[in-house]
Amino acid sequence: MFRTFNYRSQPVLKIVVRNINVKIRRQNELFDLEKKRQIESVGRVEKIEVDYIGNPEQKVLTMNKDLSTPYNCAQHLGQSVINTAALALVDNQPWDMHRPLKKDCQIDFLHFESREPYILNKAFWRSCSFLLGAMATIAFKDNINLLLHSFPSPQVRSGSFVYDIDLGLEHWKPTPEELRVLSAEFIQFCSAEHKFERLDVGQEIAEEIFKCNKYKSAQIPDIAEQNEGKVTLYRVGHHIDISRGPMISNTNFVGRCSVASVHKILPNETLYRFQGVALPKTLILNHFAYRILEDRAKKLNQGRLPTETTQSIDENRRTVLA
Repeated sequence: MFRTFNYRSQPVLKIVVRNINVKIRRQNELFDLEKKRQIESVGRVEKIEVDYIGNPEQKVLTMNKDLSTPYNCAQHLGQSVINTAALALVDNQPWDMHRPLKKDCQIDFLHFESREPYILNKAFWRSCSFLLGAMATIAFKDNINLLLHSFPSPQVRSGSFVYDIDLGLEHWKPTPEELRVLSAEFIQFCSAEHKFERLDVGQEIAEEIFKCNKYKSAQIPDIAEQNEGKVTLYRVGHHIDISRGPMISNTNFVGRCSVASVHKILPNETLYRFQGVALPKTLILNHFAYRILEDRAKKLNQGRLPTETTQSIDENRRTVLA
């Protein structure tokens, strides 16, 4: 099913670097225009005080309201903070590293060796689901009518992160070789050290960005209704998707990762559940232990399954303000 191998069936995966297609280019143009508009709308720059309460010592930083981000704060604190800060806590609430700060606040940073990893683990799992969708959009050939559907809220105990994807193929079961190709694409994408850019946009802009995806288009009105007319987007590389977040700072925090399995999840449909497993780069496991995690991730993840392909099941639905 892949161009990489000589299969009897029609190949569906690419083996070369692709040019950005017109649809993706247009999505990024709209994202850039709205990001630029929001920055320019800030007007006169106001200063805020950011009280850093972490190690090695407490500091008060003077930053720019609606422009400076936790990542900018980390830059003032030293390279060691930049290298380890995967997520921020702003007034004790999870906050994306590249999301502008709105007011005077307290800030601390979470890293993967924290004693209480729950919040960061969920952000890591969510980010990996997002990246699984990004990987799929670049792995398959252009003649495959691939549409990203959605991914359920992260459930670390499930053993796998997932993304539900419409491949337009009625009967496809990847071979072990094909899963290795997908895993290699995943690893390559993460190694590019893409940052997670967050942007809250109005409903009309979100609908224009995703007008070629019937599933996202169906989800957007409900998401906007629950979020004061806004839809939260993230961009990694050239890939743009919807999620309430938060996400980790950079794909470089993803270490060993695999696409463990792909399951067809609805009869008489072309919707497949892609499942993966990954470790933060700072966590090292031997081959045997990691293989156990991979075997566990092969089992169908029972996280919220779509009951029909037009249903809005993204993690934003009904939980966007949670």
